[in-house]
Amino acid sequence: MRGHLTEKADIFGFGIVALEILSGRPNTDNSLEDDKIYLLEWAWALHENNQSLDLVDPNLVEFDENEALRIVGVALLCTQGSPLMRPPMSRVVAMLAGDIEVSGVITRPSYLTDWDFRDLTSSFVTESIQASTASEDNDNHNQNRISSGPGAAPILSPVNVSDIPEER
Repeated sequence: MRGHLTEKADIFGFGIVALEILSGRPNTDNSLEDDKIYLLEWAWALHENNQSLDLVDPNLVEFDENEALRIVGVALLCTQGSPLMRPPMSRVVAMLAGDIEVSGVITRPSYLTDWDFRDLTSSFVTESIQASTASEDNDNHNQNRISSGPGAAPILSPVNVSDIPEER
């Protein structure tokens, strides 16, 4: 793709916006419980448990359940991991209008199954702290190592200054 957006990227974005409108909330909301922080992840969990209507904005007093389920189904199709599995926009419009059934095999995208977003930051911080502590312990026990801690001389890396373009 070489950094160019495609029609299928627009379809993915449309799916996210459809979920945001239906739920009345943003794509990410850190003030919510862990299982609701990421809208798409929460939508998939509800869909897999046949509770998709729980996604609907609680401020909506009255709504057509079939239309809400149609929107969720279309949004999940639009956010499939592979662009080839996402429907063209003309089909999205036809599904939303009720002219054709929401179709296709809907599977949880790999970008949701392969990553646990909630643990990413905490495990990175934990690993970083552990690595830092281990490094300090090694530095204290190994007199031949150069320490890069506070007060230590900086470790210089060789740079060819002649390769750096001059500012004009």
